[in-house]
Amino acid sequence: MDDITGLILDDHETFRRGFARLDDARGETELRAVWDPLALHLDIHAEAEEAILYPYLVRHGDPDIAVDETDDAIADHNKIRDAIAESRRHVPGTDGWWAAVWQARRENSEHLAEEEDGALADFRRNASRELRLELGARWLTFYGEHPGGRDLLFQDKDPRAYVEEHR
Repeated sequence: MDDITGLILDDHETFRRGFARLDDARGETELRAVWDPLALHLDIHAEAEEAILYPYLVRHGDPDIAVDETDDAIADHNKIRDAIAESRRHVPGTDGWWAAVWQARRENSEHLAEEEDGALADFRRNASRELRLELGARWLTFYGEHPGGRDLLFQDKDPRAYVEEHR
């Protein structure tokens, strides 16, 4: 069984490849075929992290940085969700659509780098392997329980309220 940090890194690589595929996609049909599943995966991934990883990071991470890492991650997820929502207001390939997709890409790239160098490294150093494996199993279950994002709301969260709720 994989630990949660490895599963999250797998998703991150999928996101990088998905955004790279957009560079080669042409026309509305191709753009939609690449973007729609990528955008959905980004949304589901954020919900999974907020349900599984970050509640534990706040409690098991380095007390000097875990709160800030969590607050920042929730804010990043909000920006990515907002850009995805904006993209859905436009026809793929139009200027408005590209602006929203590029905003999602920039926010996601920044978030992945911060998370990989900060939150995930912190969690590996401070959470037991058993906890990481347990959360990995919960991660896989989460995806299985929400195929295609079923029953997920994809709504922004107040970062400070989120941190306080999970401390």
